[in-house]
Amino acid sequence: MPYIAKIKVTLRQSILDVQGKAVDHALKNLGYSTVESARIGKYIEVTVNEEELVQAEQICNEICQKLLSNPVMENYSLELEHVE
Repeated sequence: MPYIAKIKVTLRQSILDVQGKAVDHALKNLGYSTVESARIGKYIEVTVNEEELVQAEQICNEICQKLLSNPVMENYSLELEHVE
């Protein structure tokens, strides 16, 4: 029974988000003065064919730590959804 991992990768708060700053500036130029800030990240879906939730979560955490995120500069969060 597969699981779909919904993974969000974002820069750590201490890292300057140049793309986010550009979007923030553009939004303000478009008249959206109430927008306080914008940050850019990545969204990834991974399907894992595991029977147990714990095993699927372990694999997804390893994938995030080894490939999908840079632990020095980025944080990640994941949500697992069981596929019927």
